[in-house]
Amino acid sequence: MSKDNKAKHQTRNFFIYARKSTDSEDRQIRSINDQIAELKELAKKEHLEIVDLLVEKQTAKKPDRPVFAEMLKRIEAGEAMGILVWHPDCLARNSVDGGQIIYLVDTGIIIELKFPTF
Repeated sequence: MSKDNKAKHQTRNFFIYARKSTDSEDRQIRSINDQIAELKELAKKEHLEIVDLLVEKQTAKKPDRPVFAEMLKRIEAGEAMGILVWHPDCLARNSVDGGQIIYLVDTGIIIELKFPTF
């Protein structure tokens, strides 16, 4: 990891990622606004810097979510060290996306995943 990336990671930069499926079989309890409010509260409590608030409205059962993909690219570019998300299911519900997250955690590109529900 470069010096610049280490410096950015020390500031605890995070993305907030909120997702609500449009698939009726993939219902979630929390609305997007409820998720965002809870995630902002967690960020404030833990003194996290929010780089961007990203919202996606589609199922996570299939890969190729554009907002999710862009967020991972931005993390790889060093914009943030972690992701705040309401529940792990909001982040990934398929093996491709789950594998990407695991790989980025294993390689130290994603330092933290935070969920107020866990």
